[in-house]
Amino acid sequence: MRIDKFLKISRLIKRRTVAKEACEWGRIKINDKTAKPGDDVKIGDIIEISLGQGDFKCRVVDLREHVGKNEAQSLYESL
Repeated sequence: MRIDKFLKISRLIKRRTVAKEACEWGRIKINDKTAKPGDDVKIGDIIEISLGQGDFKCRVVDLREHVGKNEAQSLYESL
């Protein structure tokens, strides 16, 4: 799954266009490598997000195309 889509589905970033722009600005990393919007995410990958005032780091636990709002956090675990 593409990183921009994963960020939107997991609700780590509210909109896919914002996730895409964050990747283009170099604010998203996958396994310590700056991510492009089309980079693939796999289970076990570590994602770092540097937006706003703080950084957020998480591990991908599950990949699904559709999840409800209440299930979105089940796709990742905070580190």
